[in-house]
Amino acid sequence: MPPAVGKFDAGPALQQHELLVAGLLRPAAYPHPVARVDRIETHISTVLLAGDYAYKLRKPVNLGILDFSTLEQRQRDCEEELRLNRPSAPQLYLDVVPIIGTPSAPRIGSFGSAEPAIEVALRMRRFDTRLTFDRLAERSELTPALIDRLAEAVAALHAGANAVPGEGGATETVARWIGDNFIAMRDHVQSPADRSRLDELDDWTRRELIAKRDLLSERVVQGRIRECHGDLHLGNVVLLDGAPTLFDAIEFNRELRCIDVISDIAFTFMDLADHGLDGLAWRCLSRYLEISGDYDGLALLRLYAVYRALVRAKVALIRLRQPEVKHQVRLREHASFEHYLALAERLQRPPTPALVVMTGLSGSGKSTVAQVLAAELGAVRLRSDVERKRLHGLEPTDDSRGRIYSEGATRLTYDRLAQIAATALRAGVSVVVDAASLHRRERQRFIDVSEAMNARAAIVMCTAPLETLLERVRSRAQAATDPSEATEAVLKRQIGWQEPLDAAEHALASVIDTSGDIASVAQRSAEVAAMLRRASSAEVPASHGVRSTS
Repeated sequence: MPPAVGKFDAGPALQQHELLVAGLLRPAAYPHPVARVDRIETHISTVLLAGDYAYKLRKPVNLGILDFSTLEQRQRDCEEELRLNRPSAPQLYLDVVPIIGTPSAPRIGSFGSAEPAIEVALRMRRFDTRLTFDRLAERSELTPALIDRLAEAVAALHAGANAVPGEGGATETVARWIGDNFIAMRDHVQSPADRSRLDELDDWTRRELIAKRDLLSERVVQGRIRECHGDLHLGNVVLLDGAPTLFDAIEFNRELRCIDVISDIAFTFMDLADHGLDGLAWRCLSRYLEISGDYDGLALLRLYAVYRALVRAKVALIRLRQPEVKHQVRLREHASFEHYLALAERLQRPPTPALVVMTGLSGSGKSTVAQVLAAELGAVRLRSDVERKRLHGLEPTDDSRGRIYSEGATRLTYDRLAQIAATALRAGVSVVVDAASLHRRERQRFIDVSEAMNARAAIVMCTAPLETLLERVRSRAQAATDPSEATEAVLKRQIGWQEPLDAAEHALASVIDTSGDIASVAQRSAEVAAMLRRASSAEVPASHGVRSTS
């Protein structure tokens, strides 16, 4: 465990740190052209912006969860941050450099020189802070395409991360971090109403931990506890050369980064929701799961998302209760606390889950519509083409040359889709099943799952003229970037075996003509999603499904 706060008197050391920083504000302290030096302060670091570079110095503090009391500890932490972040942001994280000279006249040196280091700094390349994802979100510049690429970057980070069995995801560790967060908040909450709300969240969290105890243990065995980012909010993602780049992973406390991968992506999910971008939050999660295949983790999504929101509530409370804080700042932090408390409550209470069965011929736009529906409904999209290839050990864009499209392989694929759908619904998460589902038995399979899981059911059929379908299939085959391997020959065979909706299915169905432009198709999909949301919230038996019209 980290040493207790208070064992190290940071006063004199912080004065020395401030003297050193004052000396590093001189442009002459740097071995490269610098016109001026700007500083950014956090509670544990000072960042100096000098020319094309940023120099990050640790403050000599001991906060319990981290200890930077000695120069050796600060250097070790700099090196650890470099190690953790270079894989995802090699263009940003350059090296660790010594600071030489005297505290009043310091300068940036290089290791190997004769002069001893009086301090160390992590050297990074500067970037345009207007391009961090939180800033893009504030300007409404986060696009679905950027969110897809963000999910892909996170999935790649997790895929390449080391599994750490026995750490981070153990029930006792998770319970301790969550429990300590509630204890810290209760120390600062004075309002009886707020205390009552915290008690309800605490009770819910305890019940979740008990209910998920076995799953938490299974996740450790499955290798889902990895050396993750640990602080994966939008402010720690920046757009560099058109690509989302993850930076500032937690290096100072191993327990905070050696966590369940779902806890990591849950922070991003929560932060998107915090910015009022629920649709993009679900799109990000859905794309992440499509790549990782980690649908079992959905059962832990709300537990971790609520925890992440409550950590922010705690931070606001701590700032609120600091005696030197001005009245206006106090009011702002109180509003922030109430905001995150309400966000945690919203994340805790999912709407009634629904299952949407897509159906239509190849090229009919099912995947496009399914993606819009999933984002609008707050659901995950399951793609049959992706899951079929995963079952056979293939990547989504690998060409199987038709080897995995036998009747048996198709049956296995629908079995797998039904299994994942049940897993998601059991976790309280809605599902859009993106599959052709041309046979009634295939559609009925998913309706049965929805009834077994006490979820609402709907069918969405996509249609387009034959010439449009043929053109789309041709273009997709030429691009070779889509998981689907449907050809013109496959499409023509599908027309022969497609079974029309029967009367019972029509009662659950909406039809979307996708022959228009993308904007009109997205608008129609959003309208259908809104109708499904209204129907899902109605007080009717789940077995009745969601009735809609075309």
